[in-house]
Amino acid sequence: MWRRWGLIRQSKLLLLRLLRLRAQPDEIAKGFSLGIFIGMTPTFGFQMLIAFFVAMFLGQNKIAATVGVWISNPITAPLIYAAEYETGRFLLNMEHIHFPHSVTSESIAELGYNLMLPMCLGSVVFGLLLSAVSYAVVLRMVPSLKTLRISRWPRPFKRVKHQ
Repeated sequence: MWRRWGLIRQSKLLLLRLLRLRAQPDEIAKGFSLGIFIGMTPTFGFQMLIAFFVAMFLGQNKIAATVGVWISNPITAPLIYAAEYETGRFLLNMEHIHFPHSVTSESIAELGYNLMLPMCLGSVVFGLLLSAVSYAVVLRMVPSLKTLRISRWPRPFKRVKHQ
């Protein structure tokens, strides 16, 4: 039954891969918090690549960084981006965006500016906050999680025919 639930199985395998990293807890926590920060940016679709290459460039744990990016997924992204936009709009004291009546290159550029500027500022705010919190949490959790024993998936029962 559990094998049919791909999301649960992938989450378990991802947790196992993260726990089996042969790195210090500090290195794992730094990579994970880098991934969280990049996962909060409005670069949906490219976040894993960006996290991998930034982690490689900065010498951080690449697997932990790509795992951290998963904070932003198709389910959470609309909520995250809406909160980032509203936070950035509040901090910049901007009005809500209004869609243009006619589509011109100037109206599209203005719409993009009025949408992306608050969203980028909000993503930096949320990224800094969540990456700092995730660093502290992962730094404390990794040593205790490495001792955790995760059982195998139940195998289907096969009947052996005797001849």
